[in-house]
Amino acid sequence: MTTSPPVEPICVRINDAARMIGVGRTKLYELIASGEVETVKLGKSTRVITASLHRLIMRQRGPE
Repeated sequence: MTTSPPVEPICVRINDAARMIGVGRTKLYELIASGEVETVKLGKSTRVITASLHRLIMRQRGPE
């Protein structure tokens, strides 16, 4: 039996996003307010787009 590879989510909850990049909720909300992290509203829920978290970390790393 073959198993398919795990699927990376395209968006996550605020708490999960903060945990993913190692910051608190307050700092994550600051990053969202400044436009450095993208969100999407799904009904009443706010989700963070994981690609924007990856881009944030790559910008912070600087040129290689």
